[in-house]
Amino acid sequence: MSSKSSATNVSREPARSSGPGRPKDLGKRAAILDAAKEMFVELGFNGVSMDGIAASAGVSKLTVYSHFGDKETLFREAIQAKCVEMMPDALFVTDSEGPLRDQLLGIGHAFFTLISSDAALATQRMMMSPDTDDRIRQMFWEAGPARTETALSDFLAARVARGELDIPDPIVAARQYFCIIKGELHSHMMCGLCAAPGQLDQDAHVAASVDFFLRAYAPR
Repeated sequence: MSSKSSATNVSREPARSSGPGRPKDLGKRAAILDAAKEMFVELGFNGVSMDGIAASAGVSKLTVYSHFGDKETLFREAIQAKCVEMMPDALFVTDSEGPLRDQLLGIGHAFFTLISSDAALATQRMMMSPDTDDRIRQMFWEAGPARTETALSDFLAARVARGELDIPDPIVAARQYFCIIKGELHSHMMCGLCAAPGQLDQDAHVAASVDFFLRAYAPR
């Protein structure tokens, strides 16, 4: 009897997980990404080592490799993390019932704040340097600009479906929108000819850009 009871009790014990070990420490991952975002901006891709990132993040080099595999992956993840931080997915919610203009203003302000930051300007200058490898430029483009273009394109397509815009090609319109928001001002900042505008000037610039875009793609 006791043997049968023991067998029954064993069968009722929950099965142990057969997963591949302990989950990764999210705190260490965040520290590594923070260190990488700063160091890639300050030193450029070629000037950064995994040893240096590990030291700055306060972790071992083995931990850095455990989370990201190699420096290229870490660079791509750092760019994507910065873009998501500055331009979160919530900006591009397609089922919002709010006014279209208000949502475009929110996207425009977030985008302009991102591209006019010192870190973004330094990163873009790095991408334009002849010392930067083409594959690094491609990784930067896919992790940053391509993500925001796709997100805005999907957002615009949803608004077209609701009859709020008349856009034959949403991806082209998304690229045009971001170019309008950049304007000549961004080129001046890239060349070091001026600083980022104050809040009132930025508000006026983004509002004028959004209104121009809406006039161009108003339903006919």
